[in-house]
Order: sequence, then C-alpha cells, then structure tokens
Amino acid sequence: MAINPHNRGPLRTLSVFVLLIVGLYGLLGAVSTWGTAQRTPKLGLDLSGGTQLILTPKLVGKQVINQGQVTKAVDIIRARVNGSGVTEAEVSTQGVGDIVVSLPGTPDAATIASLQKSSQLRMRAVLVTGSAAPIPAPTPTGTPTSTPTTPATSTAKPTGTTTTAPKSGFPAALSAATTAPTAAPTSAATTAPTAISPTTAPKPGAKPANASDPAWVTPQLQAEFVALNCANPKSVEAIVDDPAKPMVTCSSNGLEKFILGPAEVNGDQIANASSDQQSLQGGSTGVWEVLLNFNGAGTTSFCNVTSRLVSLPSPRNQFGIVLDNQVISAPVAQASLCAGTASITGSFTAASAKALADQLKYGALPMSFTLQTADQISPTLGGDQLTRGLLAGGIGLLLVVAYSLFQYRALGFVTISSLLIAALLTYGVVTLFSWSQNYRLTMAGVTGLIVSIGIVADSFILYFERVRDEVRDGRALRAAVETGWGRARRTILISDGVNFLAAAVLYTLAASNVRGFAFTLMLTTIIDIVVVMLFTHPLLSVLATTKFFGQGHKWSGLDPERLGAKNVTYAGRGRVTIAARRAAAEGNQS
Repeated sequence: MAINPHNRGPLRTLSVFVLLIVGLYGLLGAVSTWGTAQRTPKLGLDLSGGTQLILTPKLVGKQVINQGQVTKAVDIIRARVNGSGVTEAEVSTQGVGDIVVSLPGTPDAATIASLQKSSQLRMRAVLVTGSAAPIPAPTPTGTPTSTPTTPATSTAKPTGTTTTAPKSGFPAALSAATTAPTAAPTSAATTAPTAISPTTAPKPGAKPANASDPAWVTPQLQAEFVALNCANPKSVEAIVDDPAKPMVTCSSNGLEKFILGPAEVNGDQIANASSDQQSLQGGSTGVWEVLLNFNGAGTTSFCNVTSRLVSLPSPRNQFGIVLDNQVISAPVAQASLCAGTASITGSFTAASAKALADQLKYGALPMSFTLQTADQISPTLGGDQLTRGLLAGGIGLLLVVAYSLFQYRALGFVTISSLLIAALLTYGVVTLFSWSQNYRLTMAGVTGLIVSIGIVADSFILYFERVRDEVRDGRALRAAVETGWGRARRTILISDGVNFLAAAVLYTLAASNVRGFAFTLMLTTIIDIVVVMLFTHPLLSVLATTKFFGQGHKWSGLDPERLGAKNVTYAGRGRVTIAARRAAAEGNQS
C-alpha cells in the first residue's frame, strides 16, 4: 500500500523520534547491565536517607580557628560535594568548629577523604632529593650514584609513573619527563641526598638569590631531612607548609623525600581544574590526568619558574607539586612553559582524578579535618510523603486527561499520548542523569515534575485551539493543521522560553533543595518542546489525512459544525466558504 505523499515528512519525523527514544533506553539498558547505573532514579536525602559525617578541625601546634575560617570551609565543602551534580547534600556547623555533612546514600572512601583534605596546592623548586628509606648520616665526601626520581602522582593509588604530558596546546617539553620510583638503595652512598656535594654546598651565611638557590639548604634543614621518617604518619602530619620558607617533605607514595624551596605558584592562582583522559594524536591513551588552567598571575609565575629551572642541573631542574604537605609529582622542566596550562598525570582512576580536580577547582580549605563520626540517618520525608506526592501528580494527570477528552473528544487522545511520551522521556533522562551526573531526585524535584504536567498540557491545548480557529475560519483540516502550527509554534517557544529562563535564574540563585525543583522544571520544559515538535505536530498531520479526522467526524473534536462553521462549501485552494458569513458580507456590501 502506497504512503500518502502528504504523510512522508511527518512519518519521517516520527521515525526519528522513535529512534531517539529507543537510543535513550538502549543506552540506559547498556549502562545498567554492563556499567554502574541503575534503572531507577537515585533518591535524595529527604526520600532515601543517607550518611551524616561530623568533621573536626585538625589543629597543628597552637593553631586557633575563627568563625570566618569555618564559614569559608562550609562554603568550600558544599561546593565540593555538589560539584558532581545536584546531590542535595546538607552542610552545617556544630559547636565551635565542627562541620556536619549529610550526604544521600553511602559515600565511598574517596568522597570522605576529599572532604577532609585542605587540598592546598603549591609548586616549589626542588633543592635536594633522596630515598625515604632509613639512611645513615650522609658522608661529606661521597659521590652519590643514584639518579633523582619522580614520585607517582595519585590521590587514591600512589604507585606507578608520573608524567606531565600535554593536552590541547600544552607544550610538549614535559612529555619526556616520565620517571618511576626506584627500588630501595643498596648502599649508604646511594641513600645520601643527591643534591648535597662539595661543589654545590652553599657558603655559610649566603643569602639565597632565588627559590632554586642551594643557599636555602641550611644545616638545620639537612638535619630535618635526615631525621624525617616518611613511614611515620605522625611525622608527615607534623610537616608545616609555610609558603615563604623552604620545607622538608615526603612524596605521596612514601618512597622519596625532598628539600624544596619557597612556594612560587599557589593554588589560588589556578583559574580552573578538570579531569579527562590524556589524548595523543586525536585518540585517547586511557591515562587519566588533571588539567590546570592558571590565571594571569599564575601563568606569569609558572613561566618564570620553568624558564629558570630549564638550565639548572639535576635535581634542581625539577619542581615539586605539593598537595596537602606531600609531593604528588616532581617533573623536570625541559622548556619555558608560558601557555598558562599544566597537566598532572599518574596512576589516577576516573574517580580519583575528578576528586582532585574538584578539590583544586573549588578552592583550598583553611584547615584540614578529621572524621569524628559517620552515622546512617533516616529519610526526613520518607516513602509516605513520596507516595502522597505521586498521588497528587496522578490526580492532576487524571484531571488533565478528563478535560482533554471532554473538550477535544478523540483529539484528546493525542494529548494523552503526548503526555505519556513526555513522561517516558523524562524518566529516562532523569535516570541517566542519576548515573552520569549523580543527580538525585528529591521531593522538590518531584514537585517540579508535577508542575510540568500543566506546562506540557498547555502547549498541546494552545496548538489544538489554533487548529480549531482555522477550521472555524473555513480552512480544510489538513491546511488548518499546518497554518495553526505556524501560529502556535512561536507562542509555544516564547512560553517555554520564559519558563526555562525563570527556572534557570532560580537554579542559579537558589540554594539547597530549591535547585532540584528548578532543575526538573528546566528539564521538562526542554522535553515539552521536543515532544510537541517531534511527536504531537507530526502525529496530528498524519491524522488530518484520515477519514475520521479529515472529514470532521462529530467525535473527532474537529467537527466544523460543532465548532460553529456551518453551511460549509469548498472554495478551492484548501479553503471552504461559510454560507452564513458570505451572506452577511454580501449584505454589508449592499
């Protein structure tokens, strides 16, 4: 049976829309079967409960805290936990300096660790390197035979290799700076600090010329270097990271220790941080990296550092990237790097790379925290409130269906089918966002979905009324559908645009669970436009060519007589003439 030529365009559009839905649910099925996704949306703290963490400030020596530091820490922690999506976490203070973090579900160890760390990143020139294994007192005449090594870069698994490979225009000079931790030394000569020798030892009382000057290495620092035990967590925690002074510290994997010069690039000079897989000649290497973009001051400082280090002997041609008092990478500078970007790579996983990027992106906490307690909390609203909310939504949907069938007869089934399709799309998209963006559906989000029923139905009603107006004016149904769509489309886009803009402003300015309401409102507004353009309009165009709708059956909802277009006669070019109106027009002319 041949396809009506007038239906080819609408049927093609409907076919594309069906493929879109199949692809959406195909992706959902794939990531839930072979990935980590689930087939239902994740629920927020108010609906499913979660975990309450109490973080206590970790004070060093006589350090004291003030309310300003606590307020800043609350803001940074809130940004970190919400950085991966609309998680609806709650962050508040308790007592003098404790911070209470309530998270939906059960957070993993990496998430908890990311909340405790200050994540203050600094870049310092390397002055001395050596093995972290216990060593005897260094001999002043021995010539060391070991070569400087670079510790692995990782926040979760501190083993592997360290590179600083470029991405998207980052200079390739650091790509060769790939080293691996070496085995423990076998003699006293190989365990001595590699940069201390008679030829490089500073003169007593000499004033350092720059951050790479060996004059920073005083006898006191050498003694601290020898005494530092990287295997003792308390010794590592006691390290003081004063940006204006040199420091003795360990690598994050515990294999090396360093004497570093004063800080030259600080974390507050990082404009943005992100994580991605390292690319090579248009493809992906599968290696996860943390990409840093510096602001103006950071770009200048990083350029000056690498320009100075490139001409220095090893190990003073390295710069240590220090995060939370430990060296996470110590790459070799092989050229002046002035593009304002840098890359930290190593044995990152996708989760650990993103965790580090979020910590650097949202800022450094004014202090570190220890986990005091972690308790499970019950949902504040629970299944009863969710059931009532869904019941309210169901009642609203039934009222819309009843009104559509009463007002539009068979045409109301187009409204019903469009609402069902919109609900199908919304469920799939929300579930995928739960997997990819850690979105969690709260009661406020459910409210946004309920409100969207009226918004979506309003678009269909607007379109149908435009078509019925054209039928009243004497157009045949097929022409009335196209003309009515042309008139309704602009109004629908303007209406949805205003709704989306209002929801976007609310999402940007609001806090807490109000953002969940705004998010679902934005999402359903976009879905409304997709459904009315790719489903409702093409479907009505196809129905207009059928006998039931095209000839205006009294139960079709498009009966010209019922709409007031009586005594209709065909006038050509897709128009009909209403005798009563023609007689009135002729009477006026006479």
